[in-house]
Amino acid sequence: MDLRARIEDLRNKIRYHNHRYYILDDPEISDAEYDRLIRELESLEQDNPRLVTPDSPTQRIAVEPAKEFPKAPHFPPMLSLANAADENEVLEFDKRVKKKLLDIGILEYIVEPKLDGLAVELIYEDGSLSVGSTRGDGEVGENITQNLKTIKSIPLVLLPPENVTYPHRIAVRGEVIMEKTDFDELNAQRARQDEPLFANPRNAAAGSARQLDSRITAQRQLDAFFYGVGDCAELPCDTHYDVVTFLKNAGLKVNPNISLCSDIEDAIAVCKDIEFRRNEFPYEIDGAVIKVNCLEYQNRLGSLSKSPRWAVAYKFAPQQETTVVRNIIVQVGRTGALTPVALLKPVKVAGVEIRRATLHNQDEIDNKDIRIGDTVIVQRAGDVIPEVVKVITAERKGTEKKFSMPESCPVCGCKIVKSQKEVVSRCPNQTCPAIIKENIKHFVSRRAMNIEGLGVKMINQIVEKNIVKTVADLYYISCDEWKNLDRMAEKSARNIVDAIEKSKQAGLERLVFALGIRHVGEHTASIVVQNLKSIDGIKNASKETLLSIHEIGPEVAESITDFFNQETTINIIDRLSNAGISMDPVKVQKGEQLAGKTFVFTGTLKDFSRTEAAKRVELRGGKISSSITGKTDYVVAGENSGSKYAKAQTLGITIIDEEGFKQLIS
Repeated sequence: MDLRARIEDLRNKIRYHNHRYYILDDPEISDAEYDRLIRELESLEQDNPRLVTPDSPTQRIAVEPAKEFPKAPHFPPMLSLANAADENEVLEFDKRVKKKLLDIGILEYIVEPKLDGLAVELIYEDGSLSVGSTRGDGEVGENITQNLKTIKSIPLVLLPPENVTYPHRIAVRGEVIMEKTDFDELNAQRARQDEPLFANPRNAAAGSARQLDSRITAQRQLDAFFYGVGDCAELPCDTHYDVVTFLKNAGLKVNPNISLCSDIEDAIAVCKDIEFRRNEFPYEIDGAVIKVNCLEYQNRLGSLSKSPRWAVAYKFAPQQETTVVRNIIVQVGRTGALTPVALLKPVKVAGVEIRRATLHNQDEIDNKDIRIGDTVIVQRAGDVIPEVVKVITAERKGTEKKFSMPESCPVCGCKIVKSQKEVVSRCPNQTCPAIIKENIKHFVSRRAMNIEGLGVKMINQIVEKNIVKTVADLYYISCDEWKNLDRMAEKSARNIVDAIEKSKQAGLERLVFALGIRHVGEHTASIVVQNLKSIDGIKNASKETLLSIHEIGPEVAESITDFFNQETTINIIDRLSNAGISMDPVKVQKGEQLAGKTFVFTGTLKDFSRTEAAKRVELRGGKISSSITGKTDYVVAGENSGSKYAKAQTLGITIIDEEGFKQLIS
């Protein structure tokens, strides 16, 4: 890849991850990996200034604000901070500052923990909160005033001043956070409700503060700290420490761990102390911020387009620990994919005990040269997923063993296969117990055949006792057989039998999805059924026929034909049919209950997929629309509703939640 192409590739990746991080609150890479992308791009652009463009991520702070919220401009802009990766880069920062100040002598600095949350600005006019916004792209943020007003640590009115006159307008800047214990409780609650978990406290705080429904924000345990103002000109302050004191006296929460340092060496020592005590803080921090204390010096130093010259963020290394790879095992997934997993000597990383770490595939193991018995550095990628970062080869004693993926499946002994198109090895045996277990878990899930009462332990039992070998066998188990299983009473057995019987009328769309064909999700299954009409039509469809269907590509077409060309699949279909499973698409016989009514869905429903909910409306004579107009009758709002919710409120359209929708279609 040439230089220009590499730079553009980095820019595209950074833009993508900016969007995932700042707008979607759903990052896909760790902060450390993101920092490496930024630093590589900065380095390449510094060495090749002719290739710098105005739209490069290095020339801006983040991304544009989400369109769902009104815009809120920042005056002056909310700049980000330049990063220092180690002590030497902090000393270089000190040299640059002193040189810019005409070789001034010793400088005072302020050091404070760098909170890992959502940057916000509060505008107080005549002492009252008027606007609260996110940083956005630095120039313009998102107006989330109503949400910020729900956070108890944010005062709606500043405390009366003592011997000081407040400026008419003050722009206060700080960080909205969620404490670790509150984050754990929130994720535990979401897990119980089968909702997606937040990756870390930062994303939980950002996602909660940026809800379109402020009632949801109010239910979350959010906090906020403040560290500065947009313009200090009208404040009775000479130093940054005075500004922090002013904020505290005004009733705003400031961090108790702010330190005044006599010189840069003192500042570095404080940074190291904060890093050493990192796990003691009730909230996440990812570094420390060093600021020139004197406001006059700050003004003289000024700012670059992206960051102030008078401050730097001393970034802490991602939390890592050293441990030993005791063994490497192989797990088999639903599609037969074999994944190597390192069994580790238990070690705590970021407060969580780590016993396992995924090694992804053989290529990953070879690239990092990971061996059984190795001493390794592990970290929680993005502070969530345990991973092996590197091997400490200096610790090797010569007894370590290289690992190679087995030639046979570790569960069923079938010879594994590996496509040249993939790095993943697979067990091709659809009767492999591991694959059967995963297939049954998928088959009985709510959005597939929706068989209630079949949990993981029960599935393990019926597979390990050889009661089922394929998903079709579920329909041939008698009530007495269920009753004889461990911890199974007669009532529970009867409930499972009834749930299995009920699932026979789920319809062909659900059945095709439940079969677990690679690359075929709910939506694709529905499209295939709508076009091919029957199970025979799908079984006998050629790749060309499948490719002629809108939204079906080569990979999906090949996956479907390969699946139905297997003898095992044909046997399963035949046994399902003989058991009385409906092989017909769900017939939509329109009633009059919702005749003439138009529905729009927004957000995620718990008990319906979007496709299923739409069918329920059409079954009763209603219509589905993807956009809200004056002719919309109902907006059904699920979790994390989007801009449609706000638009419906503006237009005065009836908004109902999932329970209201259930009552309407009952």
